[in-house]
Amino acid sequence: QLQSKVLILTICAAGIGGTFQYGYNISIINAPTAYIQTFMNQTWLERTGVPLESNVLLLLWSLTVSAYPLGGLVGALVAGPMAIVVGRKMSLLLNNVFVITAALLSGFSRMAKSFEMIMLSRFFTGVNAGVSMNIQPMYLAESAPKKLRGAVALTSASFTALGLVLGQVVGLRELLGGEESWPFLLASNAVPALIQLTALPWFPESPRYLLIDRGDKESCISALQKLRGSSDLSAELEEMLAEQAAVKGQRAKNPWELFRNPALRWQVLSVVVLSSAMQLCGNDSMYFYAAYVFREAGIPQDKIPYVVIGTGSCELIASVTCNTIIDYAGRRPLLLGGYIFMAGWAVVFMVALSQQAQISWMPYLSMACIFAYILSFGIGPAGVTGVLPTEVFDQLSRPAAYMICGSLLWFNLFLVGTAFPFIVKSLGHFCYVPFLVVCVCTALYVGFFLPETKGKSFLEISEEFKKRNFKGRPRAGFYKGPEEIKSTVL
Repeated sequence: QLQSKVLILTICAAGIGGTFQYGYNISIINAPTAYIQTFMNQTWLERTGVPLESNVLLLLWSLTVSAYPLGGLVGALVAGPMAIVVGRKMSLLLNNVFVITAALLSGFSRMAKSFEMIMLSRFFTGVNAGVSMNIQPMYLAESAPKKLRGAVALTSASFTALGLVLGQVVGLRELLGGEESWPFLLASNAVPALIQLTALPWFPESPRYLLIDRGDKESCISALQKLRGSSDLSAELEEMLAEQAAVKGQRAKNPWELFRNPALRWQVLSVVVLSSAMQLCGNDSMYFYAAYVFREAGIPQDKIPYVVIGTGSCELIASVTCNTIIDYAGRRPLLLGGYIFMAGWAVVFMVALSQQAQISWMPYLSMACIFAYILSFGIGPAGVTGVLPTEVFDQLSRPAAYMICGSLLWFNLFLVGTAFPFIVKSLGHFCYVPFLVVCVCTALYVGFFLPETKGKSFLEISEEFKKRNFKGRPRAGFYKGPEEIKSTVL
């Protein structure tokens, strides 16, 4: 049971302007697609007197869509230095500048008769999402008590799913998804940003950042007291002081230093494999197929947007469920189970798609596969992947680890978005074979190589990875464990 409501309110304040924006901004662009393309064509016609050719219009729309992951990649790269220089909380607050700029650009784009403003807006929105996807789980995991660390960091995935669902709801024609109101829909992401700017300043900075990065013990104790209420802080403070001593005299690391460091080989490999798999597993592509499958199942065209909300709700329900069980079930079983189930559903989905024309009830099986696939993703990979960089890296390596993790996530999102239409064209009903291979390989990696981190301190996890990194080698000169360090500090 939480000692204080402050931790819950901190989670909400960080989440609403953090990973919520990632999910929200992915889904709000879908509803006004046709209206924005019409606006592009009309604007070009007014400027030049000739309409856009269909392939040029498609290219402009592709650039608008791909500006989001490109911005996300930039955001992921600047998030590490931001987290080190200005701190976790201040980075989240400053990050709202990007999304408010984006809201102004898209909100006034029709008035200014400039579709380029929408492209620029999507880029800034991506930068905002890239920063928050890296810094929010880091901030929350560092602020949470050890026994709740997984559940607290995992709320980042729940806020992403919540943003996805609310974006689908707000994008309905009856709300802001109509032809007249689409600029307001694209500018509505300013609302969560303003809520965060109002709420987050009242909550404390990450205690670990204050002690280990800044060396400010008094502020760290003050932050811990706010977050934990009246509970005894001595054990937690002792563990932080031990970690501070372990990294004493060192500076924050760069991503390339992590790749070169033999002591971090398995940690880096684990983050690379799991971050890549999160986008290459085909979950986002299920949303691409959803409308087609629902139409084949006989759902009227005008009702499909309401059923699509069900797919987003599936991910939300799954991530909230994962939140409640992660600190009981552990990280490995959720990841392993998620990828095994996804591999199974991918096989069933491909069979169902190939038989859809021959067997009358197959579209319903395809529908069930879409929901089951998204649930399997939400219950494990969606949330646990974002928690791991916090747990398997020390304080000085963590921002660089998130830069690697975030860069891979956004690069692979761009890759899948670009390649998937061609995969569908060449493989047809068997387009999920590449995703099936990714799911099976990731499940094997998790099963054989990833240690469990549930309920362990950061130093204990670090020690476990050191055993793997230096298996069979003499380890003289290496850090031997938390007890030794504690004795030098206290």
